Amino acid sequence: MEIEDMSLKPKYIFLTVLMTAAFACKKQISSSVTNAPNNYLVVNGNIAPDDTTTITLTRTVNISGKVNSKPELGAAVSIEGSQGNHYNLAANSKGDYILAPVNLSAGQNYRLKITTSDGKQYASDFVPVKNSPQIDTINYAIQSKGLQININTHDPANSTHYYRWDYTETYIIHSLYNSHYMEVNHDTTAPRPADKEIYQCWASDTSSTIVLGSSAKLSKDIISAQPVITIPSTSEKIHIRYSIMVKQYALTTDAYNYFVLLKKNTEQLGSIFDAQPSELTGNIHCLTNPSEPVVGFVTAGSVTQQRIFIDNANLPAWQADLPFKGCSADTLVYIYTIPKSVPPQSILQVKEFIYTDVMIPIDYVEGIYPNNGYTAAFPYCVDCTLRGSNRQPSFWK
Repeated sequence: MEIEDMSLKPKYIFLTVLMTAAFACKKQISSSVTNAPNNYLVVNGNIAPDDTTTITLTRTVNISGKVNSKPELGAAVSIEGSQGNHYNLAANSKGDYILAPVNLSAGQNYRLKITTSDGKQYASDFVPVKNSPQIDTINYAIQSKGLQININTHDPANSTHYYRWDYTETYIIHSLYNSHYMEVNHDTTAPRPADKEIYQCWASDTSSTIVLGSSAKLSKDIISAQPVITIPSTSEKIHIRYSIMVKQYALTTDAYNYFVLLKKNTEQLGSIFDAQPSELTGNIHCLTNPSEPVVGFVTAGSVTQQRIFIDNANLPAWQADLPFKGCSADTLVYIYTIPKSVPPQSILQVKEFIYTDVMIPIDYVEGIYPNNGYTAAFPYCVDCTLRGSNRQPSFWK
């Protein structure tokens, strides 16, 4: 007779209930969420008193859709001061609306006014100008799994308390092979000139997370060793030379609370233990239809920024995970005779693979025509401009 261990039974019951609840939750999710017809306006930007102001307008898109972003084009966007002055922003083709520096008065409040191409009108609340203090330092800490970029700042006036940061990363990338030759006019090759270099490029990334900090609970307005981004030790970003430009914004309490909620809704919904989705209430409203949600929070204030450079030589001997799996260099000659083919068959390899840009020549292979030619590889292995720019940024040291 088999004796049942009753001490384990409560554990089985708990696991059964938990699994049942998990599957039940999955069944209750409706696909209509990912295919909702809503097309809400999204407003992102900061009104800069003494610098270029850029306001980006987009529309929400379905999770199941084929596009990640839908710019709002053809809108009329202006900034209105509390004393009645107006400034019109110029549009570009990416949904950005730009105002050149006009020295806005820090003694006024400002709001954003938007009229979309379909005639709908939107406006933000008037917001005060809240200027950011200077950044003290940006440094990095070497950790077991990578590199952590930290920021330090403080407000001597003890009046900021709420901070937000975003950043732009720039870093050197190399192709796997250094091409010394190039195809010309689809019928010949020539040595590659320096201005068409495709071995070294500069790639860039922008913030993908919301970085916030607060000193509200401290006796002094000091932010110390605030993490901005962690870069894995295997990242190509730090394989050669890396730079990061961090911008710092001072926030009002309302703006800070909005970004905290936005961060929870967009970055911390990975498990049942994370914060559950909450309704975002920004400071932008649809005047034409007050019940229509608008996503975004407009702020105003000067932004401070600082850049650092990090060389791979100053880091541990980490091995980068480079994107060249499957790359190989092949030798292509002008006329290649297929061995033991009956009748004899030949392939014009240089013409068929290099002159057609299927492959990029790397080095010349010495030989007597038609057995001379080039080593060559597919573009992704040779041409770094497929992932970056071969023009050195003006700020690069």
